[in-house]
Amino acid sequence: MFASVSPIISVSDVSKTYASGFQALKGIDLEIRRGEIFALLGPNGAGKTTLISIVCGIVNATAGRVLVDGHDIVADYRAARSRIGLVPQELTTDAFETPWATVSFSRGLFGKAPNPAHIEKVLKDLSLWDKKDSRIMTLSGGMKRRLLIAKALSHEPQILFLDEPTAGVDVELRRGMWQLVHALRERGVTVILTTHYIDEAEEMADRIGVISKGELIVVEEKAELMRKLGRKQLTLQLHGTLDRIPPALSRHQLELSRDGSELTYTYDAEVEGTGIVALLEDLDYAGIRFKDLQTSQSSLEDIFVSLVRDAR
Repeated sequence: MFASVSPIISVSDVSKTYASGFQALKGIDLEIRRGEIFALLGPNGAGKTTLISIVCGIVNATAGRVLVDGHDIVADYRAARSRIGLVPQELTTDAFETPWATVSFSRGLFGKAPNPAHIEKVLKDLSLWDKKDSRIMTLSGGMKRRLLIAKALSHEPQILFLDEPTAGVDVELRRGMWQLVHALRERGVTVILTTHYIDEAEEMADRIGVISKGELIVVEEKAELMRKLGRKQLTLQLHGTLDRIPPALSRHQLELSRDGSELTYTYDAEVEGTGIVALLEDLDYAGIRFKDLQTSQSSLEDIFVSLVRDAR
């Protein structure tokens, strides 16, 4: 799937302790593959923005090392930073400038020769072309967020960091950004995003990392994570009601609803012999009839919540 097996970003034993004594990161090891979409999930204050800031050279790590496309982010800052585009959470733009001017200026900051055709393409890709000569103060919040992405792409980076890219934007714009991210990946750009929208990670990411209290508690292929940690449930709607689960069903992982009208059976869909056949036989033996059944599978959100809870 990926252009190369060599990582484009390598984070080795990175820690960060602030002057206050607060330890934001604790021995982070992480490799980002060239050409992938990697989602970093975690609750507020978990260390997501601190880690991104260190990789982008904005914050200095207390310990550890970061390589960006083989360049040390400290010893070879300019070469490493030139490969990165960063879209921060905050809407920081010059209110009196125009999109055309501010994106062109951002390109120049990285020592790139002027390229009006590239600036035009970026603004058109982000639906900002008709606003290219408007003052930024007149743009909507969603347009300003798209403008931050345009600035980050101005110097044609190989890596794009999106820190909470769709916070505060509407559903339509979120889906538009998802399409843009997939298009960038098709062009070979590596995308790393932090998000608290679980459906965003589920929709876009190839791999997912979960960070909690400064520690990376899991890094896994999205499909593999859901396979290993996802659970399926079979819900049986009973003809009558039960006061309790009969002893004849005690060998099954069952939960009885509060009103006694439903039994829920949790099982691992990947394991041979899910136990459903035996459950149905035991139900019949116990004289319990049901009128309907349905299955559901745990979402990425369920997995995330359980991982963070277990890490506490």
